[in-house]
Amino acid sequence: MPFSKENRKGTFSGIIFVALVASAATYIAGLGPIKSLGISPLVVGIVIGIFYANTLHNHFPSTWESGIVFSAKKILRFAIVFYGFRLTFQQIIDVGPAGITVSAVMLTTTFLLGTYIGVKVFKMDRDTSMLTASGASVCGAAAVLATEPVLKAEGHKAAVAVSMVVLFGTISMFLYPVLYGTIIEPATGFLHMTPAEFGIYTGGTIHEVAQVVAVPASIPHSPDVMANNAVIVKMTRVIMIAPMLIILGLYLSAKAKKEGGEGAKVKLVIPWFAVYFIGMAGFNSLHLIPDDIVHHINTIDTFLLTMAMTALGMQTRFAKFKGLGLAPLYTAGLMFAWLVVGGFVITKIVYGVLA
Repeated sequence: MPFSKENRKGTFSGIIFVALVASAATYIAGLGPIKSLGISPLVVGIVIGIFYANTLHNHFPSTWESGIVFSAKKILRFAIVFYGFRLTFQQIIDVGPAGITVSAVMLTTTFLLGTYIGVKVFKMDRDTSMLTASGASVCGAAAVLATEPVLKAEGHKAAVAVSMVVLFGTISMFLYPVLYGTIIEPATGFLHMTPAEFGIYTGGTIHEVAQVVAVPASIPHSPDVMANNAVIVKMTRVIMIAPMLIILGLYLSAKAKKEGGEGAKVKLVIPWFAVYFIGMAGFNSLHLIPDDIVHHINTIDTFLLTMAMTALGMQTRFAKFKGLGLAPLYTAGLMFAWLVVGGFVITKIVYGVLA
């Protein structure tokens, strides 16, 4: 037990160590060049953590490991619950049926496509495939973190998924402003999108929240409706992670029972932190807490997520990556192509029918 009498000191030391490294990651992420790229503290944290795991790990007390594991598992669940303070149900209603439909369709198709391609085509294991798919389909690194405990996956598999999110999410930040000139400027034809449409397209297909915010901000004279739609649709995808994880937990339980035979007793996997996440978003929708306090809660929550991501990196050894090869890159690349091309087509169709 991490807080037993013999482990307590090492656990607290490990947690403090992770917090210090997460503080450094937060500072680095706030520096001009890093911030301009939309790279979140979570990503900086996992990079530093991986560096530690493969260079300095043996120079620190092994007793700290329990604190690192606690940060990667328990603090993570707590942070995911309070992630609900970033959302309100009113935001989801405001974006309208078009935004909600695009979010749901892109999340479902991307997750199923990524899982199928990873397992069946590129012969990756189930956990790595699903983690990579969750990062692309929902909200990047935070989705990978949220999905990992449901799958009970090893930490290095989540690190692979996060690296794919970083790569293709960064590419999208540079690609989408270029696409803006291609699909907005023409006055007629299938390629034409209104700024409102482009906002839904951006929010429905780009990986990270920070990356979604960065795209409209990098487009000169972009109207407010573009940025607003992009962020709200993206946050709609974020809240959909809760039902996705609940369905995934039910699926894994049913599959385990089937594989175990009729007499097998299988514990139902319900990710309660996802349920609490929805409850927290519902509470936030009541606006009982002043906005400035909510802002501080979100700042603390981002730091806790950075701690979890840093701890995840600290458990990631390069030796564990052997055998994966380029399969994660190919899988994530095909999902990215679907998000860009398929997302455009889905947005055009849905917006034309429901807007």
